[in-house]
Amino acid sequence: MDTIYVTGHRNPDTDSIVSAMAYAALRNALGEGQYCAARIGHISDETQMVLDYFGFTPPQLISTVRTQVRDLDYDTPPALSSAVAVSRAWSILSSERSIAAIPVTNEDGSLYGLLSSGDIAAYDMRTVEHPYVEQIPVFNLLSVLEGRILNEAGNLLDTVSGEVTIALPQSCENLLFKRKDSIVVCGDQPEMIRRALDIGVNCVIVCQAELSEDLRNYPTDTCIISTPFEAYRAVRLIYQSIPISRICRKDGLECFHIDDFVDDVREGMLQSRYRCYPIMDENDRVVGTLSRYHLIRPRRKQVVLVDHNEAAQSVPGLDQAEILEIIDHHRLADIQTGNPIYFRNEPVGSTTTIIAGMYQERGLMPSEKLAGIMAAAIVSDTVMFKSPTCTQRDRNMAERMARIANVSLEELGQRIFSASWSDDKTAKELLFSDFKEFHIAGYSLGVGQITCVNSEHILKRKFEFIMEMQAAVDKRKYDMVLLMLTDVLLEGTQLLYLGDEDIIRAAFSPDAKNHSVFLPKVMSRKKQIIPALSAMWG
Repeated sequence: MDTIYVTGHRNPDTDSIVSAMAYAALRNALGEGQYCAARIGHISDETQMVLDYFGFTPPQLISTVRTQVRDLDYDTPPALSSAVAVSRAWSILSSERSIAAIPVTNEDGSLYGLLSSGDIAAYDMRTVEHPYVEQIPVFNLLSVLEGRILNEAGNLLDTVSGEVTIALPQSCENLLFKRKDSIVVCGDQPEMIRRALDIGVNCVIVCQAELSEDLRNYPTDTCIISTPFEAYRAVRLIYQSIPISRICRKDGLECFHIDDFVDDVREGMLQSRYRCYPIMDENDRVVGTLSRYHLIRPRRKQVVLVDHNEAAQSVPGLDQAEILEIIDHHRLADIQTGNPIYFRNEPVGSTTTIIAGMYQERGLMPSEKLAGIMAAAIVSDTVMFKSPTCTQRDRNMAERMARIANVSLEELGQRIFSASWSDDKTAKELLFSDFKEFHIAGYSLGVGQITCVNSEHILKRKFEFIMEMQAAVDKRKYDMVLLMLTDVLLEGTQLLYLGDEDIIRAAFSPDAKNHSVFLPKVMSRKKQIIPALSAMWG
C-alpha cells in the first residue's frame, strides 16, 4: 500500500503540524489507508514545546513530492553474485522475458556489473571459434552438469581448464584429442577414457555411462566427472559453468539512485542508449533495474493538504503529485487538480477544529495525548480565542479536547505564548519561524507572525528585523514584507513593514511611519492583514 502524505504549509505553525498529525491518525485508525503526517519546514519553539509536553515526536520532514525513482514500478530481478555460473543467469533471463538484464553484485551488495541475454549470446558464439575455457570452478561444473566426481584426483582439484573436445572414434586418428590441456567429453568408451588418462588431460566428462573400477582407481591426476546429460549438451553446459563476472558488462555502467528525480533520470537516459540501468539505494546496494518504458506512466506521490490551499505555501513538486484532499480554513487560492477531490473549507479559527469535528463525525474519540495537542493547536491559532477568525465552534471544540486531555486551556495558553519568543534566536530565525508567501493581483508579499506576550521587548530589535526583511526583498523579489508581533495581552499587533508606506497607511493606519505601526484588535494574518491588502490591490 502506497504512503499518503498529510502535510501542512511551509514554515508550519502549531495548527499546521497538529492538523496533519491528527488527520493521519484519524484515517489510519479507521483502516482507510497508510497515512503519514509530514512537515515541509522547521518546527517552531512553540510547536516543539507542545509536542514535548504531550509526548509526541515531530512528523517526518519531506523536502519535495516530485516523482522519484522509488515511485516507479521498476523491475526487481534477483541480483546475482559475480561468482554465479552463467547457466543460472540464463535460466532467469529466459524465464522472465520482461527482464532486460540482471545486476551482478559484490558480496556487500554493491554493483559489480550488468548481464544481459545479449552478453550470454555473444559469449556463446565466441566459444564456437575459441573452445578453450580457463579455470572453471569445480563447484560450478558439478552443479551445472548435475555431476559427481568419480576418482580421488578429482577431489584434489578446485578448478579445471582446457580445450573442450568430444572424443571421436579411434579410427579417426587425425581428429583425436592430443593436447594434455584438454577437457574430454565422452560416453561409454573405456579405451578412449584410458587414452585420455594416459595423456593426462585436465578433465574427463563421462556422459550417461558407468565407469569400471579399474578406471576409477587408475593412477592419474585427471579429474573424472560423470553427468546424466548427453555429450553435445554437456559441452554447452561446460561453457555455461564459468562465473558471470567474466562476461558481464563492467565498464561504462550508468546507474541511478532510488531518490533520483524522474525528470533527471529521463534526461540521463536521453544521453545514452542502454536498455536498462541499475538502481541503487542510499547505501549503494542494488535494488532493481530501470528501463525507458518505466517512465511512460510514473506513479505519483499522493498527498493530502491541510491548513493551506496555496501553491506558494505548499510542498515543492506539488505539480507532480496527486492531491487527494484539501482541508483548510483559509481563503481559496490557486491550487489546481487534475481530478475532482474532497475539499473541505470552513470559516473557523483553526484547521484542527475541522479535523476534531471529523473525529466526532466518524465516531472516534481521540486519545488523551492527541486531544491535548489538538486543544493546544486551536488555542494557538485563535490566539487564545481573541483572533477575529475565532468562532464559538473553536471554543467549544477546544474545551472538549481539553476535558479529554485533562488540561487547563488557560495554563496551556500561557505555556504556548511564552514559548514563542527567545532572546537567543536570531532575527532571521524569528522572522521565518511562521512566515507565509502570498501572491495577490500581481503583487508578491511575505508575512511573518510572532504571537507573544511581550511585543514591547521584541520591538527593541526592530532594526535587526528590518535588515532581515530587506534581505528577503532582495533575494525573493517581494513587493512587500510584513512582520506581525501579535501581543496576546495588548490584543493587537505591532506591525513592522517594508514596502510602499502609502499602501500600509491606506490599508491599516495613517499613523504608520518609520516601518512600524500598532494595530489594535488586529490578531489575524488571514482575516485582517491579507484581506486589507487584497482590497487595496484589487
